[in-house]
Amino acid sequence: MYPGNHTIANPERAAFIMASTGESVSFARFEERTNRLAHLLRRRGLARLGHYSVFMENNNRYLECCAAGERSGHFYTAVNSYLTAEELAYILDNSESKVLITSSAKLDVALDAAAMVPRLELILVVGGGSQVASRATVDTGEVVDYDEAVASMPPTPIADEVLGGAMLYSSGTTGRPKGIIRPLPEQPPSEIMPLFTFLDDLWQFREDMIYLSPAPLYHSAPQTAANLTLRRGGTVIIMEWFDPVEYLRLVELYQVTHSQLVPTMFSRMLKLDPEVRTRFDLSSLEVAVHAAAPCPPQVKEQMIEWWGPIVHEYYGATEGLGFTACNSEEWLSHKGSVGKVILGDLHILDEDMEPLPVGVPGTIWFKTATEFEYYNDPAMTAEATSPDGTMTTVGDVGYIDQDNYLYLTDRKTFMIISGGVNIYPQETENLLITHPKVADAAVFGVPNADLGEEVKAVVQVMPGIDADDEFTAELLTFCSEHLSRQKVPRSVDYEDELPRLPTGKLYKRALRDRYWGDGANRILST
Repeated sequence: MYPGNHTIANPERAAFIMASTGESVSFARFEERTNRLAHLLRRRGLARLGHYSVFMENNNRYLECCAAGERSGHFYTAVNSYLTAEELAYILDNSESKVLITSSAKLDVALDAAAMVPRLELILVVGGGSQVASRATVDTGEVVDYDEAVASMPPTPIADEVLGGAMLYSSGTTGRPKGIIRPLPEQPPSEIMPLFTFLDDLWQFREDMIYLSPAPLYHSAPQTAANLTLRRGGTVIIMEWFDPVEYLRLVELYQVTHSQLVPTMFSRMLKLDPEVRTRFDLSSLEVAVHAAAPCPPQVKEQMIEWWGPIVHEYYGATEGLGFTACNSEEWLSHKGSVGKVILGDLHILDEDMEPLPVGVPGTIWFKTATEFEYYNDPAMTAEATSPDGTMTTVGDVGYIDQDNYLYLTDRKTFMIISGGVNIYPQETENLLITHPKVADAAVFGVPNADLGEEVKAVVQVMPGIDADDEFTAELLTFCSEHLSRQKVPRSVDYEDELPRLPTGKLYKRALRDRYWGDGANRILST
């Protein structure tokens, strides 16, 4: 997020625009803001490789709070803004953050978390105003209004500028989140690491681009995309939250050229009334990238038909183990694939670390493209690393076809073993979400005294649909017409809203754990 020469060449160009208000911040103003915060962090004792965290919703200070660390040599951790106080406290403690930047909207959670983290020395509150003074206590460190704290700092660069970077945490959908840290070279902030040069090329970024960011800025992909857009001298349009109609309106309004989405956003736009979703001029769009979660093939096919061959997909973890990618043409000839390997060395292995043949699912391992470790967690780093130390994994399961295209089946954690048969629920989820009356779906294994596990579906219905026995029968018939018998759910439950993270990832563990407690143990022991 280092604007570099663009501050001089195009000082009045918008670095970013807030979607809901239209507030525009120029490159010149953005440069001043990031410099002021960089000076403050230095004066508060954060030297190179020091850690701080950002915990707030998408707002007009978010990017500068990250950019200041990138020009000061710090590790900054952008934290999921939906976490509880206990979850936030774990990340603050694990990351060894000395400073927390939060917002007035998140202040209550932040203060509760801070009380559990003695090493935290300073809390900066964006939009804190008068409420800050009344909330400051000795148990949470010093609590200061953000604007007041930075106002007296110089708007010019610090004397010892050096490259910093994000240390983000995994989403924690299958366990406790892990801090992903990579070695940070001692170099000027104008020089970025090779991984980000690779992503800049992969996403086809260019000068003067207009990037629409519909996702939370705490997530790695939007974080990186905004970073690279600013380095290109482009403008970032920041949506505070995703709304399908508003997204389409913004593309037309700002003549957006690039965007990055997740499959649930595609699905929500496709389920708009046709008159609504075809109302807007989307001809400015050059590249629409998606990742983060598997995209149902039927959904992607419809998106390519609607938007044309501008839809690009990639697969890669925040850890940067390796990447696969495919454009629209490649995907149409290998439907369901997440592309060919373009970074790293891919291996599909069984439980004994032996290679599996074409078409057979196994754990995805990479001979790591970029070095990383899980911060302050050597046990998890070792668990994700092969015995000989040459490969790493995040636990995803998939297979390759005869043309070396990769297909994801599911997380290893969510594989269902029913009567000795391995079932990957992703295929069933992909099908259910295409049903016109289904807004979202989750599929996982629940206890079965005879088979060990059986397939369960939990569904969020579209507005106006009755989630009754008749509809359940309709869904099960729909599944039976398209899936083999063992993949068809034995039963369907309903929720008003599924716990899907704003990044698009389904927090399936929160659902599955309801069925796996003492009651489940009693069922399996009878």
